[in-house]
Amino acid sequence: MADLNDIRAILNDIRAILFDMDGTLVDSDRAVERSWLAWAAEYGADGPATYRMAHGSPSETTVRKLLSHLGDDEIRRAATRQLELQYDDLADVMATPGALELIATLDRLGLPWAVVTSADERLAKARLTAAGITPRVLVTTDDVPAGKPDPAGYLLAARMLGVPAENCLVVEDAEVGLEAARAAGAHTAALRGLSGDVGLRGLADLTAMITQAGRPGTRR
Repeated sequence: MADLNDIRAILNDIRAILFDMDGTLVDSDRAVERSWLAWAAEYGADGPATYRMAHGSPSETTVRKLLSHLGDDEIRRAATRQLELQYDDLADVMATPGALELIATLDRLGLPWAVVTSADERLAKARLTAAGITPRVLVTTDDVPAGKPDPAGYLLAARMLGVPAENCLVVEDAEVGLEAARAAGAHTAALRGLSGDVGLRGLADLTAMITQAGRPGTRR
């Protein structure tokens, strides 16, 4: 965990922020849990264990681990079914505390940001819309050959913003996402008590840090 001086040094090196979606910008925990418990019941899996395994990973990755005894076609059908259970379950999906304020601060300072998610495009857009968040750059599992912990998503988002990955701060709430960020060479800010270059109790912490520092990446 970085101390205050290290945090200031990191922020001074940052030219873009890359956000995970679920659990980071979007509070979808209850919807995600409902979908995995329902799916597990249909496929005879342990619901709570399945939900814990799925956190932060693409649905198909989790399904392949759980149903490794099945063929590819059956696994794809099972993964499609899992996503179907998520698409229309948006009743209590909303922005996480501090998310809208943080985004407004980044926009005011002219600091580019993107969303990189383990969801597919349809699910990502549905949840972001429900949360009132419209990213200029969105990278989903439809855009990359492999999902987290592969770094492809974060590397693509950095390229789309025109910023080297090493000058990006990735904000994550799942270890597989932090693994992807580290593999991409980015700085990390970790939620939920996880270990990153910067530890955050919530997004308000990052807003305060950035506001205090001014626009990151401008002092050389």
